[in-house]
Amino acid sequence: MTNKLHKLTNLNVREKIKKPNFLKLVLLNDDFTTMEFVVMILKMFLNKTHDDAIELMLKVHNSGSAVCGTFPEDIAKTIQEKIHNYSRINKQPLKCIIKK
Repeated sequence: MTNKLHKLTNLNVREKIKKPNFLKLVLLNDDFTTMEFVVMILKMFLNKTHDDAIELMLKVHNSGSAVCGTFPEDIAKTIQEKIHNYSRINKQPLKCIIKK
C-alpha cells in the first residue's frame, strides 16, 4: 500500500482547467413591449441599477438591440430562459438572444 502511495505522489499531474465560453446576452427591440417592463426585466434578472436599466432600455429602443451583459454559456442560457418565461407570463413579446 505504501508503495502505491509513493508512486502517486511522484506523478506530475497537470490538469488543464478549461475557461468557460463567455457569451453576450442581447435584448431586442419590438413595438409592443413597454419601456417600463424592459427596465423591470433589467433590474430583476440582470441586477442593473435603475439608472443603468433606463440607459440600456433607451439603447435597445433607439438602436434596436443592446448587449446587456456577458456571461458564461450556462448562466446566459438560464437568464435568457428566465426572461422569456417571465415575458410570456406577462404577455409581453420581449426577446433576448445570445451571441458569441
